[in-house]
Amino acid sequence: MKQLIACCGINCENCDARIATITNDNDLREKTAKMWSEMFSADISVASINCTGCRIEGPKFNHCTTCEIRNCVTEKGFATCGDCEELDTCQKVSSILRHVPDAKENLIVARTE
Repeated sequence: MKQLIACCGINCENCDARIATITNDNDLREKTAKMWSEMFSADISVASINCTGCRIEGPKFNHCTTCEIRNCVTEKGFATCGDCEELDTCQKVSSILRHVPDAKENLIVARTE
């Protein structure tokens, strides 16, 4: 589902926070909070693992509400970064595109909405 492609190209369909939210799986919330806390050297609470997806109505993971990429896309009136002509040179989304191999392809596919 193209709507589950985040503004940056990450596929929210496979995100543990989204899966825990839609299945109301508290064990997965706990596991995800612990894993992300270690991965990002941050204090991520179990309660914050509650998200329906970047572009889907409903709750958002704390970082998603302040994400500079999501905010930029919203300010420009785009669905995703794939709609922006600066995609290949943008510093905001470059780290995602570098670390998430499928993100750019997801953005190109989502562009056709």
